[in-house]
Amino acid sequence: MSLPLPWVDKIFSKMALVYGRDFINRWEGLELSDVKTDWGHELSGFENWPEAIAHALSNLPPDRAPTVLQFRDLARKAPKPDRPALPEPAANPERVAAELRRLAPILKKADGPFDHKAWARRIVANHDAGQMVRPISLRFAREALGLEVAHA
Repeated sequence: MSLPLPWVDKIFSKMALVYGRDFINRWEGLELSDVKTDWGHELSGFENWPEAIAHALSNLPPDRAPTVLQFRDLARKAPKPDRPALPEPAANPERVAAELRRLAPILKKADGPFDHKAWARRIVANHDAGQMVRPISLRFAREALGLEVAHA
């Protein structure tokens, strides 16, 4: 949704006061209503964050008036408002116990050291058994296992 036209009018009023004729004459030969419509479009989303517009107006460059894109960048640099976080909901003990029971078979399999290279051993074993293995998979598996890799 575009920035409301009354907001754009206020921005233009402030910029005209700060930069005078340099700001107003920038669009000589163009319909000012078209320019303001473009500003409203480019600044869409800031209607929910008026502090950003205020920040941009408070931090205007001293030497020359910003374009709409430069003004939008100034607004985007506004500090985000602090919003209180909601408290974390308490865990349902019955559901936690049910999930742990469901995970018990998986956790039993994980007892002892985990072989992080089992995937590579499986690929090499499949290849050695005559199964079709993609060459890149075989190469990565051999590299992971520290086996010599034949260079093509």
